[in-house]
Amino acid sequence: MGAALLAPARAQTAAPVQPLPFSHKVHAGAAKLPCRMCHPNPDPGDSMTIAPASVCMQCHSSIDADHPAIQKLAAFSKSAAPIPWVRVYQIPTYVSFSHRSHLKAGNACQDCHGPVATRDQLFREADISMGGCMNCHRLKKVSIDCTFCHDDLQQ
Repeated sequence: MGAALLAPARAQTAAPVQPLPFSHKVHAGAAKLPCRMCHPNPDPGDSMTIAPASVCMQCHSSIDADHPAIQKLAAFSKSAAPIPWVRVYQIPTYVSFSHRSHLKAGNACQDCHGPVATRDQLFREADISMGGCMNCHRLKKVSIDCTFCHDDLQQ
């Protein structure tokens, strides 16, 4: 395994440079859009995805349509090209993780991602390293057995 796969996903303080400005504070905070509107959870539910630009354009065809960033968004939508967002969180491939099961268990997005509705720019502020996850599992009285999150250990 490469060093990138082994690097823990600990908190950071700087937000990555994104291809378009996006404020969770405006969208999730002021506008109160639910996370799932922009982050659908397709089957089997492991990952939250990012909606295509066409979903953004449902509102932005009339809201701030003349703004240069929205015009760039419209170009992504027209071409159906995915916006090349820079990931803030990445779950290692050797971890079996399901966003859907965590949500069904009553966890909120901010439990792992922090108070995104108060952020103009996102950065990795939560510790999703093995230690961070195990601390949360202990706190919520969920299994910390290795095979609970690491399928490759089951024989």
